[in-house]
Amino acid sequence: KMTVKAVKMLCTAPNVYTKVPDGGWGWTIAFAFFFVEALTYGIIKSFGVFFNDLMESFDETNSRISWIISICVFVQTFTAPLSTVLSNRFGHHFVVMAGGVLISTGMVTASFARTVVDMYVTIGVISGLGYCLSFLPTVTILSQYFDKRRSLVTAVASTGECFAVFSFAPAITALKEQIGWRYSLLSVGVLQLSIVICGSLLRPIIIKEQEEVKAQPPEEPTETKYMLENEQTRTSIESIDSGVEITTSPSNVPGNTKAEPKSEEPKEHVQILVENNSTPPEPKTKLLDFSVMRDYSFICYAFFGLFATLGFFAPSLYIIPLSLSLGIGKDHSAYILSAMAIAEVFGRISAGWVLNKKPIRKIYIELICVVLLSVALFAFPFASEFWGLMTCSIFFGFMLGTVAGTHIPLLAEDDVVGIAKMSSAAGVYVFIQSLAGLAGPPLAGVLVDTTQNYSSAFYSCAAGMVLGAVFLSLVRPCKAGLCHHQRQCAEESAAEVVPDLPDDFIEMDIGKAENSGKGCD
Repeated sequence: KMTVKAVKMLCTAPNVYTKVPDGGWGWTIAFAFFFVEALTYGIIKSFGVFFNDLMESFDETNSRISWIISICVFVQTFTAPLSTVLSNRFGHHFVVMAGGVLISTGMVTASFARTVVDMYVTIGVISGLGYCLSFLPTVTILSQYFDKRRSLVTAVASTGECFAVFSFAPAITALKEQIGWRYSLLSVGVLQLSIVICGSLLRPIIIKEQEEVKAQPPEEPTETKYMLENEQTRTSIESIDSGVEITTSPSNVPGNTKAEPKSEEPKEHVQILVENNSTPPEPKTKLLDFSVMRDYSFICYAFFGLFATLGFFAPSLYIIPLSLSLGIGKDHSAYILSAMAIAEVFGRISAGWVLNKKPIRKIYIELICVVLLSVALFAFPFASEFWGLMTCSIFFGFMLGTVAGTHIPLLAEDDVVGIAKMSSAAGVYVFIQSLAGLAGPPLAGVLVDTTQNYSSAFYSCAAGMVLGAVFLSLVRPCKAGLCHHQRQCAEESAAEVVPDLPDDFIEMDIGKAENSGKGCD
């Protein structure tokens, strides 16, 4: 029955588990997420190979060309709540498939653009919306399939973008030499249409917890046995039994348990409770839960994401122009970007492996990685030749991998919001990031145009990352203070609710107390 209801609501057959599987169909979703990452963030980070071609073709400045990716990242992050609402309403797989169509349409249309404004609309708005609809639902549903292995699996699956940058940067550079940048962009758009296939693999997950089923039945037989030993008439037994039946299922007729053996009673109750347990997903009609905005730890984490985003995209966009300004050839410049991508793979896997260790407080590991990422950004301006720039790129790529592959899945940890509010928190979190995504690359472009030095772009990224580290350091203290306050409130309310029962209460009082207790729950 439960599966039929889920099919009607989500238009697809869900996977039903009694607990988080830490595998199962989750491996297929991890495989799909790998390719979604490659064809979304992998393409965005590889877009730097088109940078000089667009400047020459449209005769535009650095800052105006950088607005293409800025608008794309802004739309991608600004529409994150819309992605959450649509996923909760229509299902993750339909949303991701629609996103794949939008990405491909925008990129193919951009290959025919005649002005930079055309690129703002096609890649910036159309593809940007597609990136949001494709990426966020995939990472959200992947987190729901894993618990103990969540950090490691998400980190490994997210390496798709690194392998994409490693392979796409040299491949697109070579392809441009043969067919030009327009047909190269057209080829990329056609390739991105395969996101539709990845979206078709996503299946929702339903967790039917059995903890409630096990917690209530043991009380029923012991209470019934107590009644059988102490009550003097069958009427009192029937009335108490019917009271239990009514709280469990309104359709039960009083007196049904009169002729039934004691051993069968718990089985009947367990069966009824399991059917009732299938109804709790019904209240999940809230498409977007903004209550996370009242959580101080989430607010601090959102500000961390806001400022850290300044340092995520600009280095990938400006590493090739920086290397060309230092007299390094185009081929060697592409190798630097590829080396950064490979280092990012090792960074993501290493972060996932470390965060998968049980005794570790994950938020502190993330903080250490963010601080080291800031150091890497400050190191770029001191590089003056190929090997110096290669060293900085490898260090930056590794540290970027440790942060980029874990900052969204970390929302599912109890130190931030927890897995129950992961979907809504991810939408709000990425929405807040949109401001930095819009301002980051153009700000770096303006600094480059003003100072005529690409090093200034890396300084602006480093400054944003440092501010992000400050807010990240406040997440755990805010959470600890909030939990302490909630614990005090719970203890005070519990002290007021628990009644003082007299020593000489009779058996019928048990039934009344039990019924009133269930009503409060």
